[in-house]
Amino acid sequence: MKVIELKNIKKTYHLEKLDVPVLHGITLTIEHGEFVAIMGHSGSGKSTLLNILGLLDKPSSGSFKLAGIEVSKYCDNELAALRNRYLGFIFQQFNLLSKLTALENVHLPVIYSSSKKENASEDPAKLLKLVGLSERMTHRPSEMSGGQQQRVAIARSLINKPLIIFADEPTGNLDTKSTKEIIDILKNLNASGITIVMVTHEPELTAYATRTVQMQDGVIISDVKTAPAQNIKKQNTDENFKHKAFSLSRFKDYFLQAQRSLIGNKMRSALSILGVMIGVASLISMLAVGTGAQKAIEDQVAGLGSNLLTISPGASQRGGISSESGARLRLIPEDIADLKKNVREISKISGYASGRAQIVANGKNYNTRLDGVSLDYAELRTSQAASGRFFTEEENIQRQRVVLLGKTVVKQLWDDANFNPIGEFVKINRIDFQVIGVLPEKGSSGWRDEDDKIIMPLNTAMYRVIGTKYINSMDVQIKEDADMSEAADKITQRLLFTHRMPAKNTDAVRVRNMAEIQETMSQMAKAFSLLLGSIAFISLLVGGIGIMNIMFVSVSERTKEIGLRKAIGANNADILFQFIIESIFVCCAGGIIGIICGSLISIIISKIAGWTTSVTLSSVFLAFGFSAITGLLFGVWPARKASLLNPIEALRHD
Repeated sequence: MKVIELKNIKKTYHLEKLDVPVLHGITLTIEHGEFVAIMGHSGSGKSTLLNILGLLDKPSSGSFKLAGIEVSKYCDNELAALRNRYLGFIFQQFNLLSKLTALENVHLPVIYSSSKKENASEDPAKLLKLVGLSERMTHRPSEMSGGQQQRVAIARSLINKPLIIFADEPTGNLDTKSTKEIIDILKNLNASGITIVMVTHEPELTAYATRTVQMQDGVIISDVKTAPAQNIKKQNTDENFKHKAFSLSRFKDYFLQAQRSLIGNKMRSALSILGVMIGVASLISMLAVGTGAQKAIEDQVAGLGSNLLTISPGASQRGGISSESGARLRLIPEDIADLKKNVREISKISGYASGRAQIVANGKNYNTRLDGVSLDYAELRTSQAASGRFFTEEENIQRQRVVLLGKTVVKQLWDDANFNPIGEFVKINRIDFQVIGVLPEKGSSGWRDEDDKIIMPLNTAMYRVIGTKYINSMDVQIKEDADMSEAADKITQRLLFTHRMPAKNTDAVRVRNMAEIQETMSQMAKAFSLLLGSIAFISLLVGGIGIMNIMFVSVSERTKEIGLRKAIGANNADILFQFIIESIFVCCAGGIIGIICGSLISIIISKIAGWTTSVTLSSVFLAFGFSAITGLLFGVWPARKASLLNPIEALRHD
């Protein structure tokens, strides 16, 4: 049976502008069971011929049949499947993967096998025992001698029960004793029926061959048979030579190979993970700060109530310059009742008399903000008492000495924010007040703690504590169906009328629409979150570029490994998926660690700086998903570069 048939095979290498012909019309037939030694000086073309016979290289022209199959026009993936199924390789440089054990190196071709039938491959342990390495199965190549490494390579070449074994200077790097051991193994394999094609420059080795082919200047100058070929049973070659790259078992193999590669290069993997981790941690922490700030502002805005107008005294202008010395409207308590009566659009209204106050209780004293307010304040600012009660209109009219405390004030005076001070007496600016309620917790708003204040009736604050007959400002809630702008104009005109000021002097009173302020604050919060997210996104993008660079370096460092994997049957998709999986694995690992670190950083920021932070589930999914996508996008280019490497050029890479 003819296993190899070459007819007029030519090979020319194209080096930029120079064409270099190497083989000049080689015609050769090799029978099944032969042990062929190809001899020749350096540059004779024997290695090029062996690469073409082993499907590692393609001829420029001519016919090449392997076991009756015309393979000269096969694509790269089909040639890879053929190499894996029918060919075994023994290299001069051994080409073992240093991070794998002897057993794992022998098993490597099975990963890329397109045939998953039972008994399609040999047992790796059995093969190592066959070549005398039963006690070295768990050793790595660095722990073995050259002869032992070559025996591992022989065992690897036998794993898929090959039709032919190609040996390229298999004893070139071995001593005399190891050379004899390797040749004896090859002769025994040939005796078992395996065809051996060996390239050598050592004439004494031809004594073991059944046929010697001499080459010179790209042509065969002699072809001598010294013994008949071994009688063997014909092997079936009717098979579809295509890898099933997306099978579940193969994906599992890709993942395991990627994992071993990453573990074998711990420093490179750690640096890659670190780059992604920093980006994801930045994204999580910055989004947490931005979301927390937005939530705090939204809570503050909600605390302002809805459909609100804020009224405060304005300033007169002279010559376009604001001046406090001109006529200015001063708000008084009577304005509250007058506006509520005469402006039908008004639903609720509250006046404010504000200042600082010293409060003393439980042997402690504390300086806090004081707000004298009207009865409608509770509903206007959603500030109904969390415990106790709010004051009544009668208590306001009678200037009763009653007060409601904020949570921060309670904590400062009684060392416990949950203490119930209802019924307790406190001194405010040396005046005794009875605590009738505790305000609901509002939290911080920028630099202001909304719980650091006390509330009392407006008249009590004006005439007993602050000592003023004017109020600072008023909050007006407009009815739902009313127009805010129209209501603001009516309020302005009514105040000017009651204070006997010209209707055109609208600058004397300032009316601000709180809805517009709320919208502005919300937009600012969103812009702040977007800004922080963009910065974090750039950080993650930089990490992704770092991953790409490291993957390119990895491809360069592992060029020989890629060449070996292709030689034993890996196709382009196999290499592509392995490198992409490595990249995604690194980014996902960095993403998970980054999420944990980012969450911890958010907690630390909240504790140390006192900022409101919020790590949301959506930000976690966003960060993790983005890290995985980063691995995919930035891993594809170097992975594709690795997958397109020519196997023989990769094997020769220094």
